Order: sequence, then C-alpha cells, then structure tokens
Amino acid sequence: MAWKDQQAFIEALEKANELVRIKAFVDPHLEIAEITDRISKSGGGGKALLFENTGYDFPVLMNAYGSERRMCMALGVSDLDETAREIEDLFKMISAPKESMLDKLKLLPKLGAFASWMPAVKKGRGACQEVVLEQPDITKIPVITCWPKDGGPFITLPVIHTKDPTTQSRNVGMYRMQVFGPTLTGMHWHKHKVSAKHFAEYKKLGKKMPVAVALGGDPVYAYSATAPLPENVDEYMLAGFLRKKKVELVKCISQPEIEVPADADFIIEGYVDPADELIWEGPFGDHTGYYSLPDWYPRFHITAITHRKNAVYPATIVGIPPQEDAWLGKATERIFLAPIKMTMVPEIMDMDMPVEGVFHNLVITKINKEYAGQGQKVMNAMWGAGQMMFNKILVLADQGIRIQDYPALARYVFKNLNPVTDVVFSSGPMDVLDHSCSKMGFGGKMCIDGTTKFPEEIEDGFSEVMPTLPAQDIAAAITLAFSEVKAVNASLTEQQIPCLLVAVKKDRPGHIRSLHNAISQLPAVKGIKMILYVEHTVDPQDLPTALWRFCNNLDPKRDQQLYRYEDNPASGCLGLDGTRKTKELDNFQRDWPNIIVANDATIRSVDEKWGQLGLGEFISSPSLKYKDQLYGEEAIVEN
Repeated sequence: MAWKDQQAFIEALEKANELVRIKAFVDPHLEIAEITDRISKSGGGGKALLFENTGYDFPVLMNAYGSERRMCMALGVSDLDETAREIEDLFKMISAPKESMLDKLKLLPKLGAFASWMPAVKKGRGACQEVVLEQPDITKIPVITCWPKDGGPFITLPVIHTKDPTTQSRNVGMYRMQVFGPTLTGMHWHKHKVSAKHFAEYKKLGKKMPVAVALGGDPVYAYSATAPLPENVDEYMLAGFLRKKKVELVKCISQPEIEVPADADFIIEGYVDPADELIWEGPFGDHTGYYSLPDWYPRFHITAITHRKNAVYPATIVGIPPQEDAWLGKATERIFLAPIKMTMVPEIMDMDMPVEGVFHNLVITKINKEYAGQGQKVMNAMWGAGQMMFNKILVLADQGIRIQDYPALARYVFKNLNPVTDVVFSSGPMDVLDHSCSKMGFGGKMCIDGTTKFPEEIEDGFSEVMPTLPAQDIAAAITLAFSEVKAVNASLTEQQIPCLLVAVKKDRPGHIRSLHNAISQLPAVKGIKMILYVEHTVDPQDLPTALWRFCNNLDPKRDQQLYRYEDNPASGCLGLDGTRKTKELDNFQRDWPNIIVANDATIRSVDEKWGQLGLGEFISSPSLKYKDQLYGEEAIVEN
C-alpha cells in the first residue's frame, strides 16, 4: 500500500490510536529524545509522538516505526512475513521451468506489475519543493540533540541520495548528519557503504559530489534506505515493490543531477567536495547503546533547502535497546529471509535477531539439517552474505525447535552443544561501531552450532555431564571461593541450560582467563558448558541488560578461554569475557565508549512537565537504571 505522503501516514496512525499529539512546549535539545526513550521502553513500543510545539515552525514526528503494528502500517502489510512470502512466491514463479507458451504467458501480469513499480522522474516540481528557502539554513529546522555527550544536533532519519559518477546508478542510504552551522553538516558514511564508494570515485575525478537528502514522505522510503540491498539494486525499486506503486521523483533545484521523492517533506541539497579537509564529527549516542566516538568525516555543504507547506520533521533516537530501530531491523530480518533462502543458503528455515544483540552482534538461524558439517557450511555462507559479514555471534539450530522461544531454544542448543567441538571462531570485517574490536572494523566472530549432531560430528570419548547442584549452591560456591566475583546468575541451570553469568571486578592482566580456569575446576561447576563474564557494575540477574552488555563488549576470538576437564578432555567449559577492556589490564589500545544515559537536568525537566504532555501515567526515565554502570561522565570511559 502506498501512502500519499507522511501526513496521510500520521492521520492513519492517529485514527488507529497509535499516535499522541503533544501540544506543550518540548525542547528539541535532549527533551524530545528523553520523552521518546521513556515511551519506546514503556511496553510494546508505546505510541508514535507528534511534538507540535518545538519552538520552530515545524512539528517533530518520533517513534513512528516503534512497534510491530506501526512497522506493518508503514509497509502496508498485515504482518512482517507477508512481504517475505510474496518475494518467495515471485522467486519460485520466475525460476520454475516454463514448459509451454501458456506457462510463459502466465508470467506476464506479474512482470507487468513489477515494471509498473519502477521509479520514474516526472517533469516540473514536486510537493517537496512548494517552499524554497532563498537563504538555506538547516538551523531553522528542529534537528534534535539526542544525548548529553553528543557532538551536537544530528539528523537521524536522512534518506541520502548519491550517484556513481560513471554509471549514474543511484544509491539511497541512511547515514547520520551532524549539524555544524546553517549550511554545513558532516556526512557519516562508513567505508563499507555504497555512498562512500561513490565519494571515492568523485575523489579520483577531482569533482564535487552532488548529494540530496530527503526527510519524510511515504514512510517506506526511510525503511528502504536502511535495507541491505545488493549494490546494483535501486532502493526505490524495493520501495515500489513494497508500496505496489512506483516512486515519483523530481530533479533537485540546485543539484539537478540528483532526483528525490516528490512527496517528501524536506529536501536538503548540496555537495561534498573531495578537496575539503575532513571534519571532526561525533560523539553520537548510537544504536549499540554506547557512544560512537568522534572521527574524521566529509563535509556536506548545503546549497538549497525546500519543503512542502505542511512539512513535519521526522526523527528517531537510538540507544540502549529496545528502541524504535529494533522494528526496522525486525522488518529487514523478515523481508530478506526469502532472498537469503532462495539465492544463497537454501537450507535456512528461519532467522531471528534478538533486540539485545543490536542487529549484527547476535543472529539465530534455523536450518533444515540433513548431513554432518552442514552447520559450518551455513556459517561460511552467512558470513559471506552482504551485511551479514558484520555478524559477531551466530547461533545455529535446526528443524527440531522454534527459535523465537528463547528458553526452549537455549535448552535445545546446550543439549546439542559440546563446547570443545561445536564452537567455531573466525575473524573478518566488523561494523566500525563495534568498540570491542582491537582494530576498528576488524575482529573476531563465533558460531555456536546447536544443531542435532550426526555420529561423524561427535568427538570420540565425549560424555554428557549435567550440573547436579541447585542453582543457589552453584552461585554460593563461586562467590565464596573468589572475592572478585560480585554476583552469579545460575538460574538457567534450573531450566536445563548449563550456562552461568558471572559479574567480576577485574584487577590484573589475564584475570578472566585465570579466573575461568579456576572456576571450572570447582566440583560445583561440573557440567556447566559456558560461563559469560560481565562487568561488576552489571546485575547478572537482569538477563536482557547483561546480554546486551556482554554482546557489545565481546570479541569472541580474542576473549575466549576453553577449559578441558582432566578426566574427560573431550568435553569442557567455555569462558567468554564480556567485560570492558582497558590498556592496563587487557593491552587494549583503543578508546572505550561509555553507555548512553540522559543527564540529571533533562530527567528533572521532563519529570516536571510530564503532566502537561498528555501521555498518561508517569513513566520514570529508563536512564536511572543504568546510572551506576557509567564510568565517569564523558563519552569516552575514564580509566
């Protein structure tokens, strides 16, 4: 289903009781983000929020994609698997043998419909160009500042258009943009991104690179900009397919080489000059729940700003999960399952990315297993598939379990797991936002093969041993033996999941390695297959928080320690160090970021005006839960 424009989507959200209009004044500097954080974590993603009184000429729309229902509304589907089924049917129809002319003719209506969804450039101006600012000034738009240590205000839902200077092929991506002045922002594209490749080509030619940024319009545009499409596939083809209607584009006014959606709310036109000095951009409170630290990025010079008469500025915040971006990720997980199955890894049956894993960090994959070693085959295929190359922890299960039932999944995986033989470590490209890597953008990966094993996959001499003591006795044995252990969560053993979470205060080099070997030798720990170590500031009883911190802080290849039992060397206990890394204790040479929390002044300000917001019962700041996990007050951890 195609939305006429963003205003139509807002009206539909309101009619569906999925939107709250906030008429009281709310400051785009930190307050909008704090209110949105409270609502997005209030259960089920809360409601979309339209801040109508921002001190600017434009309202701000937040949390529009922040629930399963609103994500489905944005994409015009009844459930997120609907599009995957449609893609799978299309693949099957196209690839099926065509034995007769009638079989071929049956394809024509589908192919004709597909052709009608291709983007098209129309003549003249679009609604996005109803108002042209004679003196462009990005500071006239209510660009929000999300977190207290951010480098400044950031545009967080920009749909960024670039073209290859040689082929003229279009790329539509989403990269944050820090505002530095009325006509200057940063352009935060990573080296793996297509826009960065376009920039490299312009640099070779010594030419300025035209760029245009769209904000608003059909909500499917922002989703398509985040989708992990192959490099040669136009994102507006996907948008047309999703909305069942072609995207109408118009030429920019000051950068006519670039076309943008006619129905967008704002268009920001400009260029990036390869001859410019780079600008020091950041920090920024990112989707990992940690600050991404400052670095050098290209400058974007604004040459024109246009907007529609009733423009609404769309924005989002990212931070400690769950946040709105989790539903954008869930849509990608479901929609791109079909192409992965049909073209690369046919044995994949299902895939899940838990919110605590913040997208790439943790991926669970269910396969139809038919032979020994098939798990490793899938592992290699997935780590070579597009953005899945950034995956850090891959968990494999098979047709014997439903992977969305996490307790049942964990029991199944650990029942089938021998830590000595069924955990594979590798290394490769990683997301540049992964702060745990010793080198930026390159680090360790881990595959946990929890599939049912064929005889060929079972280590000679392996015998299954399960913990026999009650959970409280296991925890007590560890805390009594080791003073540096501040807390132990052994409750998973009561669900037949032989895994512990241990909170440790490190105080010497190699501490976790030696501690793990010592803990593994305790009689009470016999039968435990895996121990996850977290910071002493983290409560291991709070599983979602502990797993979020653990996944972020772990480089699996570097931070693993396997203890083999002397009386049964074919089995053992794997220790994984998810604590923060320092130069002093871990020889870690990079800066380590702090987690993201709101400051006290913002929390107090929002508390005081809560009754004016029309948001119902008071919700306290989620940041209060994490205050005691900070190391200092800055974006970079104070060692």
